[in-house]
Amino acid sequence: MKSHEVLAKTEHDEGALKYLKNIKSRIIDNPKGFKLEFFFDTNPYFKKSVLTKAYHIINDDEIILYCAIGTEIEWFLGKNLTQKISKKNAEGSENAQPITNIEDYGSFFDFFNLPDVPKDDYGIMNYKEDTEALLMS
Repeated sequence: MKSHEVLAKTEHDEGALKYLKNIKSRIIDNPKGFKLEFFFDTNPYFKKSVLTKAYHIINDDEIILYCAIGTEIEWFLGKNLTQKISKKNAEGSENAQPITNIEDYGSFFDFFNLPDVPKDDYGIMNYKEDTEALLMS
């Protein structure tokens, strides 16, 4: 997985990815599409042992992604790899509470979030090129 352009940039995920045992894919008939299942050993990062991402497609003359649904990851306290938390001392008063800043932090586990894809007038995601690339890989 480190040879993939995007995944190679997420070294901070390596600890959690060491618990990855297997990845399976299967075709879904109703609604039409496919599902990816990532199987993990018990780990100190998140609760569920299986994380999934399902892609529902419309397949007329061309493949069109209708929607994608990923597992919501239940992170253990302080272990969310998709966010960077920093604390900064508040200026002014000695008794002021520190300011906590939470930033999105690029992670392999962002894959399980819903894609931010524009929809057409019918509510269908315009994701043709990315969907075809997923199916070809």
